[in-house]
This record gives sequence, C-alpha cells and structure tokens, in this order.
Amino acid sequence: MRISVYDTYVQRPDGRRMHFDILVPSDTSDREAVLAYGRTYLAAKGLAPSDLKAEKCNYCHMESANPEVAQEIATTGFAIIEMENCN
Repeated sequence: MRISVYDTYVQRPDGRRMHFDILVPSDTSDREAVLAYGRTYLAAKGLAPSDLKAEKCNYCHMESANPEVAQEIATTGFAIIEMENCN
C-alpha cells in the first residue's frame, strides 16, 4: 500500500511543540480530511483539536506502508507516527 505522509506540528498548552506524521492512503487528496484525522488524534490525546492549523500540516512525501500501518489505515482511515513531544 502506498501512503502519503503529512508532516504536522502543533503548539501544546505547556509551550512545547508536538511533531507527528499523519499517514493516509496515497489517493487521499482532500486536505480537510487529513486535517480531520489530525484533529481526531489530538482529541484522543486530550488536546484541543482546533490547535491544528492547515499551515502546520504539510505534505512531505509518499512511501510504502509497513503491515502495521496498512492495517491501521484499513481500520481507521489513517495512522499517526509520533515524532516529538506527543506524550
């Protein structure tokens, strides 16, 4: 499965900057859908979904998904890779 990777940054209430990647099927071209996935992730972390702005979520590249990511995308429509300050 080919996926698109969106490099995403959000300012946390404690001042630290979160960095995570939103992974979606490569044929997903609706940027609002990608942002909605990011907001779902933020809400699950107990953060304000409105903190995710379009200018902080940018297409980065396309790659092949590993089996775990492909399964998560098949189940939920997206996957997240936590990079910095996500916990």
